[in-house]
Amino acid sequence: MFDSYRHSNPSLLLGLCVLLSVLSGGGCVPKAESDVVVYSALDQEFAMPILDAFERTTDHDTGVISKFDVESTKTVGLVNQIIAEQKAPTCDLFWNNEIMHTVRLQKLGLLAEHDWNVDGGYPRDMMSSDGTWCGFAARARVLIVNKKLLTDPAMYPTSVAELADPKWAGNCAMARPLFGTTATHFAVLREINGHDETLDQLRAIEKNAKILSGNKQVALAVSAGTVAWGLTDTDDAIIEKDQGFPVAIVYPDQASDQPGTLRIPNTIAILKNSPHPIAAGKLADYLVTPETEDRLAMGDSSQLPISRGSKFPPRVLPETPIRWMRAPFESAANNWETWAKHVQAIFE
Repeated sequence: MFDSYRHSNPSLLLGLCVLLSVLSGGGCVPKAESDVVVYSALDQEFAMPILDAFERTTDHDTGVISKFDVESTKTVGLVNQIIAEQKAPTCDLFWNNEIMHTVRLQKLGLLAEHDWNVDGGYPRDMMSSDGTWCGFAARARVLIVNKKLLTDPAMYPTSVAELADPKWAGNCAMARPLFGTTATHFAVLREINGHDETLDQLRAIEKNAKILSGNKQVALAVSAGTVAWGLTDTDDAIIEKDQGFPVAIVYPDQASDQPGTLRIPNTIAILKNSPHPIAAGKLADYLVTPETEDRLAMGDSSQLPISRGSKFPPRVLPETPIRWMRAPFESAANNWETWAKHVQAIFE
C-alpha cells in the first residue's frame, strides 16, 4: 500500500503513517528502507522540484516523503512535531527556511552529526559548531524604500537602527519581532550589542515605527506608499520590485563601525535516531550544493548562495560587494524562551 502512494501522494502516505502510529502505539517506518521523510518549512512550490530532482538522481531507488505545514504555523509547527516525536522520530531530515529553531533543536540534542561536504572558505556562521546542521541559500535582512516618497538616494536610510530615529516617526515599518526572521534578527543583535541595549532599542522602535504582522506586510506597505521604508527580507522585497513598484533595496549597516547585513540561511539537519539515516545523509549532501543554491537563486525568491562554487548571481544582489554580518546564531538561541517573553512584553 505504501509503495503505491509513495510518488503519487507523499502527503497522504505520511498521514497514513501517523494514523497507523497512533493505532499501533508505535512509530511508522515506510516499507522501502531507502525512503527518506523530509519535514520542510520551505514553501512546497520551491522545495518539491528539488526533492523530485533528487529522486531522479537515484533512479527512484530512494523515495522522498515530504511534509509541508500550513503557512500560519509553518516552522514552529514542524519543530513542535519533531520535539513531540523525539522518542520515536518519524522525520529523517528537517529542511528549515530559517535557522533559529534549527539551533533550538540542536541545543535540545535532537540532531545528528554529519560530515558536510562544503568548500574550505565556507562561512563559519553558516555551519554548526558540532556538525549537526548546515546553512545554505540565504535571505538577507534589507531595507525596502519607496522611491516616490524618497526621491534622492541620499535620503535613504542606511541602518536598521534608524527604525528608532524620530525623524522617521510613523513613516517606517517593521514586522512584530516575535516570530520568524525578525525575531532571529534581534536575538542576533542582542548578542552583538548587549541584552539591555537591544531591549531599549526595541522599545524605541515600538514607539517610532509602524509594527506590522509580517515581513510581507512591510514590503506591501512600502510599495503602496503607506510608509517610506521598512525592514524586511530579500524574498519579500524582490517580489515588489519584480512587479514594477517604485521600490529600492538597501543592504544596511555597511559602514566599518557597523555590523554588516544579516543573512538568514535555509538549514538542513538530520534527526538523531532517524529511521533512515543513510538515505537522509544522501539527501543532505544533495541539497547542500552550489547547484541547489543556484536553483533557488534563479527562482522567484532570488535566494543568496553561500558557496563559492555557485555560478548564478541572484538578481536581488547589487553590483557592489556586500559586507555580511558574522552572526552568532548559536549563542543567540540561548535563553530563547526568556528573551521572547521580554520582547513580547514590549510588543503585546
